[in-house]
Amino acid sequence: MTLIKSISGIRGTIGGKVGEGLSPIDVVKFAAAYGKWVSVSATAITEEGTESTTPSNLKIIIGRDARVSGQLVSQLVSSTLQALGFDVIDLGLSTTPTVEMAVPMENASGGIILTASHNPGNWNALKLLNQKGEFISAKEGEDILRIAENDDFEFVKVSDLGSYTTDDSYIQKHIDKILELPLVDVEAIAAKDFKIAVDGVNSTGGIAIPMLLEALGVKQVDKFFCEPTGIFQHNPEPLPENLTHICSTIKSGSYNLGIVVDPDVDRLALICEDGTPFGEEYTLVTIADYVLQNQKEGQTKNTVSNLSSTQALKDVTLKAGGEYFAAAVGEVNVVEKMKECNAVIGGEGNGGIIYPELHYGRDALVGIALFLTQLAKFKGTAKMLRSKYPSYHISKNKIELTPEISVDNVLEEILDKYKNYPVNTIDGVKIQFDSEWVHLRKSNTEPIIRIYSESQSEATAEHLAQKIMQDIKEIITQ
Repeated sequence: MTLIKSISGIRGTIGGKVGEGLSPIDVVKFAAAYGKWVSVSATAITEEGTESTTPSNLKIIIGRDARVSGQLVSQLVSSTLQALGFDVIDLGLSTTPTVEMAVPMENASGGIILTASHNPGNWNALKLLNQKGEFISAKEGEDILRIAENDDFEFVKVSDLGSYTTDDSYIQKHIDKILELPLVDVEAIAAKDFKIAVDGVNSTGGIAIPMLLEALGVKQVDKFFCEPTGIFQHNPEPLPENLTHICSTIKSGSYNLGIVVDPDVDRLALICEDGTPFGEEYTLVTIADYVLQNQKEGQTKNTVSNLSSTQALKDVTLKAGGEYFAAAVGEVNVVEKMKECNAVIGGEGNGGIIYPELHYGRDALVGIALFLTQLAKFKGTAKMLRSKYPSYHISKNKIELTPEISVDNVLEEILDKYKNYPVNTIDGVKIQFDSEWVHLRKSNTEPIIRIYSESQSEATAEHLAQKIMQDIKEIITQ
């Protein structure tokens, strides 16, 4: 059994002893800590005299993906929040970006998404949002962990219990907001008469994506694993090795595109008409290119991705006359950097699209709408569209160290060894070698260094990774 308490929330496997898996006790404890933090934060804002940004009442939005444990965890979370005096609005089966959008639309105090994202079905998690519908910061996460550790919460009297209501309208509201975006062209999409295959991994993408496609005028949609049973028919992480079914289906059919999401619909993977993956790194690249090409004179053309994402985004940004910025790995870090540099689009190389025109959160649904508009206006197929962009290869490796070895010291040694090259240290160590790079990051929970390398040559990317791994071995044997 596994239980991971981090600054972004709590996640773990269902079952086991208290503190060893995501037990009901752990769910209640962490939900209570989050509720206490929200109450204190709202009070502090009021005392500072900025009441206009404070919700009119203590209200929390919750929603979940379709995994089997979801309803149980949802009941525990909602009851705990009610016992703290919060009114709970339960969106039921929903998506991460939908819950994010619902928080400010309801003028709520915060939100909790019950999803373990791409983890297997025996996992679940509480992902925590602030009153803007954005993920909490590292500092806020530390505060919540401290409250939970100290059991620092107090429940209200019966007369002050919060209410509980359900609202299943928000996926449609989310879609309606997408349709209002100037860069989403429903007429162009409908005119192309696309035939699309959808893999919803038996979670809420199976609900939301067909609804979106219908609203976009796509009449031919073949659905695979779209029943929200929570019984994942394949590994739910949308990587090429897990998408063999839809790839072979498209290859043997006459589809224009395949669409795959993870269980909570914040990551988007696309499949070309010949059954080959578009490439998870290139979901952001191609959509960013479309957005940049449609910016008006004087509008920003800045973009952001994390340090481990392909430099193809930098290439298309510079070509469009914009400026590219790199952020530390993690959605909250990307969002922070996007706000800082006024980026028009950003995200991560795992298929996560963040489009501020809609909201600051990874959102597969808006990614689909923008990509289909782009494809509809492009004179060619998805495969031809992909060939427009620089082709890079990323090699992903890791090296395990013994507990007594200081990972920080190893990274310092690597930094010193390559000090004559351009180096970025905002998140581990990233070394730039002309058109190639290597990024080393330490794990927060294990003595592991993750090593990412990129080159236009797959062999060169792998060689760079192996060279750095050899450097590390030499350092630890000195």
